[in-house]
Amino acid sequence: MRSDAVKKGRERAGHRALWHASGISDHDLNKPLIGIAGSENQIVPGHIHLGEINRAAGDGITAAGGTPLLFNTIAVCDGIAMGHEGMKYSLVSREIISYTVEIMARAHGLDGILLIPNCDKVIPGMLMAAARLDIPAALVSGGPMLAGRYGERNVNLITVMEASADKSVSDEELEELERVACPGSGCCSGLFTANSMNCLSEALGIALPGNGTIPSTDPERLEIARATGGVLVELIRKDIKPSVIMNEKAFSNALAVDMAIGGSTNSLLHLPAIAHEAGITLDFDEIDRICSGTPNLCRIAPSGGSRYHMEDLHRAGGIPAVMSELAAVKAIDLEALTVTGKSLGENISGAKSLDKDVIRPAADPYSPRGGLAILKGNLAPEGSVIKEVAVGEKMRKHRGPARVFDSEETAIHEIRNGLIKPGDVVVIRYEGPKGGPGMREMLLPTASIAGMGMDDEVLLLTDGRFSGGTRGGAIGHISPEAAAGGPIALVEEGDIIEVDIDERRLDLLVSEEVLELRRGNWKRPPGRFPRGVLEVYSELVGSAAGGAVMETGSGLTVTGE
Repeated sequence: MRSDAVKKGRERAGHRALWHASGISDHDLNKPLIGIAGSENQIVPGHIHLGEINRAAGDGITAAGGTPLLFNTIAVCDGIAMGHEGMKYSLVSREIISYTVEIMARAHGLDGILLIPNCDKVIPGMLMAAARLDIPAALVSGGPMLAGRYGERNVNLITVMEASADKSVSDEELEELERVACPGSGCCSGLFTANSMNCLSEALGIALPGNGTIPSTDPERLEIARATGGVLVELIRKDIKPSVIMNEKAFSNALAVDMAIGGSTNSLLHLPAIAHEAGITLDFDEIDRICSGTPNLCRIAPSGGSRYHMEDLHRAGGIPAVMSELAAVKAIDLEALTVTGKSLGENISGAKSLDKDVIRPAADPYSPRGGLAILKGNLAPEGSVIKEVAVGEKMRKHRGPARVFDSEETAIHEIRNGLIKPGDVVVIRYEGPKGGPGMREMLLPTASIAGMGMDDEVLLLTDGRFSGGTRGGAIGHISPEAAAGGPIALVEEGDIIEVDIDERRLDLLVSEEVLELRRGNWKRPPGRFPRGVLEVYSELVGSAAGGAVMETGSGLTVTGE
């Protein structure tokens, strides 16, 4: 076993003494040592209940003949971090999480790793570590939150944020809404980033069927945790590693499922980053090829003003039913191996949609093309991302004057004070991976626009990113970013910008001669962050088009502008 390095032989007597100090018996040491990478804390709603998931997973490991060893990593609640400097740290946390899991596994000679995330950056961070470590691994999440109820309608976090910008909603009504919108533990109830990534973990084969949709409060959530613990012990016995499971076929499957369900735009940051650790390249051209060839089968909130939430997707058959529909049109590879030891096809055998409105037949989809789209043009030569299923018909093609802001805060101030007009194109720049730094989510600007009733009349572009809860004409991940001298840095107030989603175009209607003159006069603004992790991150992070991964090949040189 890998763990022999920390427990076997006379020269490891000191190691064994320390294991005994932790309550580990000789009997336990003779079993596989399995790390449970937990992320429980008392700040993040999606993680407050993970202690019971940890215990259930540990019980499954013990029953199958392994020794569970719990440790915790960090987790950021993007909703709480939103709209202030805290959001600069969210995407950064993905890298830190991946390194903490790597450190604990390598430092202690673990034989395998059970990943227990739930919210946005923890899921990809842990999967990046699993791919990098390439020791047997499996994932089980804490599950989605139930939708809230306000009067006769289902509500969620985004409902509250949009209502806060709606002048017709009184302070009393807003207070009532905020008390019922998030009724308990779990990751937010729509198909936002966390739920998107937990669903895609099923398609990657690294999690058991049901992982993405079983509600956090359902007893079945503990059952799947116990089962995942048992499955992992078997993976260790057979030495089946993530590289055998999360291969090219698996990532293609995950992208197809992402397009079918209309997942968060952030998945196009996280899947390429996980693939990068597995030695696989997912570029925007490949992503758009899969998007264009995959039907969109689901409209879960926030898409299309949908009333459906994650509990409805689960009731309708969950991700196995979605994949069954995709299999009918040969949009996924059923031979891909999964952590069950069976193929994806075997895992989903017998699955079917139980509600044809929640999961449409592949022969009668909501749209013949997937939920996300890659737009390119002279404003985004490397590409940009839009959740097209959340865009109203009027905004699929739009031309308007640029309203340019060099930070999220200044844009929010203008929007909330009624200074943005129908037809405007709001440009928020210097919020990319390097420039932010940290590539903040722009949920407050988009929620404000939607709350003011202009989501079908105002386009918003950024080199930052958007929450999975964003709806409307919101285009993010514009690459190259402004801080790297990308064309978005050259946009001036009043320039005309044109988007055509059907043609996959995003263009600045300014001549190349004028742009070249502006390029010659451009200077990168000075850094606007404190010393510490943001400074290091800004030096090392790469383009959003490649997943915003840390590029360490050239070594670390911190200049602290």
